[in-house]
Formats: sequence, structure tokens, C-alpha cells
Amino acid sequence: MLTDDERREIEAELPHYPRKQALCIEALKVVQRHRGWVDDQALRDVADFLEMTAHEVDSVATFYNLIYRREVGKHVIHLCDSVSCWVMGCDGLRKHLEDSLGIKMGQTTRDGKFTLLPIPCLGDCDHAPSVMIGRDLHGDLTSEKIDDILRECD
Repeated sequence: MLTDDERREIEAELPHYPRKQALCIEALKVVQRHRGWVDDQALRDVADFLEMTAHEVDSVATFYNLIYRREVGKHVIHLCDSVSCWVMGCDGLRKHLEDSLGIKMGQTTRDGKFTLLPIPCLGDCDHAPSVMIGRDLHGDLTSEKIDDILRECD
């Protein structure tokens, strides 16, 4: 069941959309902000609220790569693997992150602090390689810079 806060936040967005179903991504983002990810029950609750099927909402959730359908760490590291980032060394950065965190791409650290995920493009090509951690974009990365950034994550 959606919490009162989730319901209130979703309802506050309704005037900005032509019909209830158009609010799907925003509703999923609200739930994720509160819970960290969107589990099957939350997905069904959103579907009920928006008068959609669970399958329709799941199709949106699995298409949009910033909606997490499984539990993630407190800090999600999206490593851009676009052509620009690849040319500028994202493979080396990926290897460094995997070694430093002790996880592979798609995994979460044992302490639940970090999840490492690929993302096709962050639109930061002039500062490649780039990562997004939470809502913060970081570019012109080196192994040393990413280590400093990770140390600042609480």
C-alpha cells in the first residue's frame, strides 16, 4: 500500500499531467525516493492508483534505467559507457571501481553502501569519463578523483 506521504506527493503532481496514467514515471520516482527501489508490491500499488495494469507499469519501470526493480545500495554509481566515455577510459575506471569496491558491474557492496551500474549516456561527453552518483554528475575522472568522491559519500 502506498504510504500517505507517497500518495500525497503523487497527487500533488496530478495537475501537471493530462491524465493520471501519464504520471507513471513520476509516481515510480516518488516511491523509489521513499523506499530506495520499487518492489513488486509497490509496483502493483502504483498501478492501482494510476488505474493501470501491473504489466503496464512494469513495462515503464523496466524501460526507464533510473527506476530500480531490485534493491540497490545507498549510493548508486552509474558509470557511463558511451562511445565518448569508452574512448576516454571508462573501462579502466570500471576495473578500478570493481577492484576498489570488491564488486562487479550490477552488484552491491556487502555493506549495502554502493551499487555499480552501467548507463548508456550521461550527456557529459566533453568531460568523459563520467559517473553519476545519486543526482550528482562527476566528469573528467581518474582513479584518484573517483576515490576522493567515494570517500565523501557517507
